[in-house]
Amino acid sequence: MNIEDIVKKSDIPEAYKYYWGYQYRLGRDVLVPYLSKIEAFKPGFSVCEIGSAEGGALQAFFESGASKALGTDIAENRLEMGKKIADFAHLDIDYLYHNIISDPPAKEWINTFDLVILRDVIEHLDDTLVALENIKKIIKPNGFLYLTFPPYFSPYGGHQHTLAGNFITKLPYLHLLPKGIFKKLIKSGRENDQGEVIRLKEIRLSANKLLKAASQAGYELYHQDYYLLRPVFKMKFGLPAIKLTAISWLPLVKQLFSLEASIILRKK
Repeated sequence: MNIEDIVKKSDIPEAYKYYWGYQYRLGRDVLVPYLSKIEAFKPGFSVCEIGSAEGGALQAFFESGASKALGTDIAENRLEMGKKIADFAHLDIDYLYHNIISDPPAKEWINTFDLVILRDVIEHLDDTLVALENIKKIIKPNGFLYLTFPPYFSPYGGHQHTLAGNFITKLPYLHLLPKGIFKKLIKSGRENDQGEVIRLKEIRLSANKLLKAASQAGYELYHQDYYLLRPVFKMKFGLPAIKLTAISWLPLVKQLFSLEASIILRKK
């Protein structure tokens, strides 16, 4: 019985099964093949995912030959579901609460992981440089850090589309309006979501800002891709992934038009 069938037969609440399934298929069908092709993941690698939630993507890496796997998050309920699913599927994966900004890495994590993954997480962290420096401590020499995120100045880099309420919040580039106007237009959204998109407006993580912080933290750039249509859109909408990488050197292209920056750093 494969892992998806095991999870379907479990007593995990349906909502968690849904999110887990999305993560698992993303890991199996997109992330593992992509990173394997450019040799940033190989069987036998130890892998950590920061912001793992239920851990579906991480479990796909484990299933593909990872020797050790750790998922961390600040959402304890989602970590508990990840643990429960891993137990059902007999996967030896650890799930632990950890805040990569405020909590020092555990001693046993130092220089441990061949690959660390942050999917749509780095843009939510208040201090990009501190996050990268802390992550570097747990990566082995010559190990990899894989980051995906929507650059802030891209059409939905402000995550405004996640706000419920009215069609206005689905408009591209809405988050680039002055703060006062933007706050009025998103008033119908949930309070917590409003707070988060306003916080993202303060962080404003662009690809250039990320690469500058990475250089300061002592990483080298290993590989980068920029997408007009994200790979995950094939799963969500049946749309093909379309790269902008070939023209991303043109002024403002990767800043204004990339719905996903996919950046792989290497620890020097």
